[in-house]
Amino acid sequence: MIINKDANNITGSTTKLATPAAATSAEGMNRRDFLKTSSVLGATLVIGFGSSGSLAATADNASAADFNPYVRIHTDGTVHVIAKHFEMGQGTTTGLTTLVAEELDVPWDSVRVEFAPSNNELYKNLLFGSQGTGGSTAMANSFMQYREAGAAARHCVLQAAAEEWGVEIGDIGITDGVVSSGDKSAPIGDLVSVASTMPAPDKPVTKDPSQFRLIGKENLPRMDSHAKTNGSAIFAMDVKVPNMVYAVILRSPKFGGVLKSFDASAASEVNGFVDAKALPNGTGVAVYAVSTWAAIKSRRAIKAVWDDSAAETRSTATMLNEYADKLAAAPVYDVTGNDDFNTVREQVRAADTAVSAEFSFPLLAHAPMEPLNCVIEPTESGVTVHDGCQFPALTHPTVAAVLQLPPEKIEIKTYYAGGSFGRRANPDSDYHAEAAMAFAVLGGKRAVKVVWTREDDLAGGYYRPMVAQRADISIGDDGKVSGWAHQVVGNSIMKGTPFEGFAVHNGIDNSSVEGISDTPYKLSNFSVGLTDFETPIKTLWWRSVGHSHSGYAMEVLMDMAAEAVGQDPIDFRLAHLDETDEDNARMAGVLKLAAEKSGWTSNRSEGKGMGVAVHKSFGSYVAQVAEVSTNDDGAVSIDKFTCVVDCGIAVNPDVIRAQMEGGIGYGLGAVMRNEITLSDGIVDQLNFPQYEPLRLADMPDIDVHILPSAAPPTGVGEPGLPPAGAALANAIYAATGTRVTQLPMVKHGIKFA
Repeated sequence: MIINKDANNITGSTTKLATPAAATSAEGMNRRDFLKTSSVLGATLVIGFGSSGSLAATADNASAADFNPYVRIHTDGTVHVIAKHFEMGQGTTTGLTTLVAEELDVPWDSVRVEFAPSNNELYKNLLFGSQGTGGSTAMANSFMQYREAGAAARHCVLQAAAEEWGVEIGDIGITDGVVSSGDKSAPIGDLVSVASTMPAPDKPVTKDPSQFRLIGKENLPRMDSHAKTNGSAIFAMDVKVPNMVYAVILRSPKFGGVLKSFDASAASEVNGFVDAKALPNGTGVAVYAVSTWAAIKSRRAIKAVWDDSAAETRSTATMLNEYADKLAAAPVYDVTGNDDFNTVREQVRAADTAVSAEFSFPLLAHAPMEPLNCVIEPTESGVTVHDGCQFPALTHPTVAAVLQLPPEKIEIKTYYAGGSFGRRANPDSDYHAEAAMAFAVLGGKRAVKVVWTREDDLAGGYYRPMVAQRADISIGDDGKVSGWAHQVVGNSIMKGTPFEGFAVHNGIDNSSVEGISDTPYKLSNFSVGLTDFETPIKTLWWRSVGHSHSGYAMEVLMDMAAEAVGQDPIDFRLAHLDETDEDNARMAGVLKLAAEKSGWTSNRSEGKGMGVAVHKSFGSYVAQVAEVSTNDDGAVSIDKFTCVVDCGIAVNPDVIRAQMEGGIGYGLGAVMRNEITLSDGIVDQLNFPQYEPLRLADMPDIDVHILPSAAPPTGVGEPGLPPAGAALANAIYAATGTRVTQLPMVKHGIKFA
């Protein structure tokens, strides 16, 4: 848990998230208010990690600048957990608090959660080396860290009881927040004052899994459900601060366009218009008003002239032709390095039994329900950034650089985010930079809230890249793959960013080929080639990143290969997994259970079909079986999905199921209808009527099964997506005989009921 200047800077209900003192305002309490509150409450036991990385305990962490608290216990027995991962609906606030409450043995309703302040050193994601949430890493990163913090707090409380009662520490226990030994007992809060003086153990003893009472518990209430239901949860879009002006940005309609001039004279006639200023980097005009709607109306009245000399002016059709040319040519990079790619491809194509297919994946927007927004508020010596901040390690230095302020003069207050799917964490911190520039050019005296509209979001770039793939596969006399040449063409999301150093090796952006080059399948003579595509369009990780397209291609191809030799698709997959290998055994495990739970059959009945896909991503294994049917008009209905996931220890089963369901829904919507297209460099899609989200009628019944595992937790936010589209495509083929390799499906021969 963390101590934040804003003690109400948390996700959850105002009751669940407030301090034990009097309720704070929506803006939260400052440090002085917090210290006053602490003095009323008495001592507080704070458990965290010192600068050396060792666990430590203190009664007042405010005096320890290098101390990063994770758990704070008050004298009234409430326990605050400081969450270093933000909440965008994926359940991290529930997961992290579960870990602490488990080890501390306190009642679930006594636990609160706060978001950590921005401090890259104190709250870094151990898997990134910097503070941020993404890559489905929250549990993988924090599982032992938060458990050990909870166990250390427990140890300090037990030490305090032993000293107070004159008994051995081994004779004391904690149950539901009550400390007891023989005929002696006390609420945990009564021992906080003494516990805060006890040294934290260097290596606290955590529970054996057989002792878990919260980890793995079914139907454990989510930490944020109540507040999100009654409307008390504060999202970034809800933030209002004194003397605030609203702003929207007039941007070039073409990616890479630069502002030459603008005329705001007509905007001055709009009721509520405040001002209009060119952003110093030439990317647009900040339009200020007394409300978001007034700012939008004012923006419509402004006339701007753009320099498009370096802008993207191609249409999607032109780009697709260029992709096709690159696929036809030799790849620039030999990814696997096993053999010369062209040699493997020639050998495969000459085989007696061969399969080949080309795939096309369009640009995709993230389209979270809450569009981007951010508030920059002046303070006495710097600024406060109010944001659903996904990656403080990017946001903090970006705002500091724009405003030319020392990093310590910038505070980030994190709120709930209404979705992200990766969009809120981009290497440029684009919307934070916009907000900082808009704040600066207005004079830096008034708070500025920059709001993106849905139209801004869909036309704003940072898309899942457009990708083309071609694979040529040969099958030997033994019915197994004897050669596989797989070529990928796509825009790199890592090159030219701060992440290039660890994500790009020998010119190869791993995110372009992940899920292909590292497939768990045992494939003979396997070779992967890559060619980059250049465009001014900004591209970015999108839910499941490269796996979003590689999972589709690999699993459709496995079905095609199975068909070529007349094998059952599941049997064919299992034949390419060596179950003496732990990785392969786990993948085979989810596949077998999915077959069992779905009542799998590859036999096709009239107008009905089942399709299977299995994929490993973010350390987790997910198998899915889709069931579809067609009506008299040939329109497809998605009837059911059976999903099996192996994600290691299941911390919160309900959260895991929700993430699998959400990943399937998000993945289905994308492959069914979604695409971002351009005409002469301008995005065609304006809003949800053109970029249609999944409809309730589209969502199938979903049956999720969690495979028991003793392995450390792995990701669940993204792994449900990659198999979804492929399972649907394979089911559609089983029902209709139409193989879909070009997306979206509705543009390539599939009609949905």
